[in-house]
Amino acid sequence: MESLIKLNNQTAGRDKIARLLQYLSRYLWHRFQYHQKGGVHNLKALEYQLSTFRKFGRCVESLYTVAQSWQNPNLSIRLSVTLSKICHAIFLFADHILWLGRSDLYTINTDKWSSISNRYWLFSIIMNLVRDFYEILVILKTNRSRILPKYGLKDFNDIFSCSANAAICVQGYQNVVVDTVKNCCDVFIPLTALGHTKLSPGTIGLLGVISSIAGIISLVQPAAKLV
Repeated sequence: MESLIKLNNQTAGRDKIARLLQYLSRYLWHRFQYHQKGGVHNLKALEYQLSTFRKFGRCVESLYTVAQSWQNPNLSIRLSVTLSKICHAIFLFADHILWLGRSDLYTINTDKWSSISNRYWLFSIIMNLVRDFYEILVILKTNRSRILPKYGLKDFNDIFSCSANAAICVQGYQNVVVDTVKNCCDVFIPLTALGHTKLSPGTIGLLGVISSIAGIISLVQPAAKLV
């Protein structure tokens, strides 16, 4: 309970809780849509309200962090993180424009802005995955002597053993594992919205729940946060 209260006292923590409830609502309305018609409408409304609440005003915050990420001495991390944050800020800005249109405050082409929003969200997640894979490569390179047998790879058993050793090494870096799981789940959400993959709302909701839990873990446990 103490961890939950501490999480709720943080702006990022409230965002993660709202995101978890948002995608849990999507998963539930898809599961119940053939059985409880009234409940489905309420869950869809809750999902939309949570989505609007958690994103509003955050594009400025995302742009502000660009200057910080540009100071990173590692070129690969500097480029991937900075591009991710810029794309994420554009994604949030486009989402604000969508909110204006859906609230009937301004007439816009919702299909166009929805496509822009999801496209830049996808770019942002891809850049995050590039950073994750870079971190994994660094881990594997650092632990090369522990992963590869001294006499080299000679048969299938050696390859299997090498893969197992690599997995064990990566698992020791909780922050990289949590961030990779989060981004691997997230990437399918804009891909499906853009029509590149065809996942059901229930599957998207479940992936969103998993990535939200991963985000909450990174806030509750500092060792699980990739900075």
